[in-house]
Amino acid sequence: MSPPDLNLLLALEALLAEGSVARAARRLRLSPSAMSRTLARLREATGDPLLVRAGRGLVPTPRAVELGGRLGALVQEAQSVLRPAEALDIGTLDRTFTLRASDGFVENFGPALVRRAGNQAPGVRLRFLQKPDRDSGPLRDGAVDLETGVIGEETSPELRVRALFHDRFVYVVRAGHALAAGDVGAERYAAAEHVAVTRGGTSRGPVDVTLELVGLKRRIAVSVGGFAAALALARGTDLVATVPERHTGTLRAGMVSHTLPVTPPEITVSLLWHPRLDADPAHRWLRHLVRDVCLSDRP
Repeated sequence: MSPPDLNLLLALEALLAEGSVARAARRLRLSPSAMSRTLARLREATGDPLLVRAGRGLVPTPRAVELGGRLGALVQEAQSVLRPAEALDIGTLDRTFTLRASDGFVENFGPALVRRAGNQAPGVRLRFLQKPDRDSGPLRDGAVDLETGVIGEETSPELRVRALFHDRFVYVVRAGHALAAGDVGAERYAAAEHVAVTRGGTSRGPVDVTLELVGLKRRIAVSVGGFAAALALARGTDLVATVPERHTGTLRAGMVSHTLPVTPPEITVSLLWHPRLDADPAHRWLRHLVRDVCLSDRP
């Protein structure tokens, strides 16, 4: 059995309201002949004449009267489904959002984000997850609402992306380190013992590529999986950590940071989400909130 044509509901409502094929046709912007064919289809679908001639007009059958009592609510519900969503009342929003971000993002931007979300939407709960990789599966599967990070080859092209801020690399050492005074040349920087952040199985990043252009290579003594771990080791040893400046501002508290002796390209930290959430008013509010927090927290 073929599925019913739901457009027939609108036609039946117009016919019952107007009591005339011609007037129903004008209401639906159809020709009288097209409206007559639609009435024939309605009669076939319901097994009832629905409207019968009485003098110069049409009168409804008992079956049509019965349907008419149910039809108004059905048509109104269908029309409400096809209207744009009502304006979002942030103050009454009750929802949990899951955000996935590399370490450092929550420490630096999380407090401001939590405060602003709490002020605007007391019923909203934020759930932060660590980001061990660039797998887009959690966004695609709906396990994650928003993600922050640097776009790479592994990033799915279906995702929506919006830049949040640009970041540059700095080198970080403990107070009293031999390189703490700054003004270090590329050779001295490369010759120090480094803790490298390994992402995707490789510790070779933009800084290493830039050093190779001048014939240098860092001495990697230790590799770790994130910026927080790299800074924790540098804080208690003579290791040098090279990390994004804005992304690690809070994590670097009490340590000494300096501009690199080489100039690798800046990185762009972006906001990522799945297109199915693009038009969701609550999700759109959260995206704007994250971006505003990042823009207002400029160094």
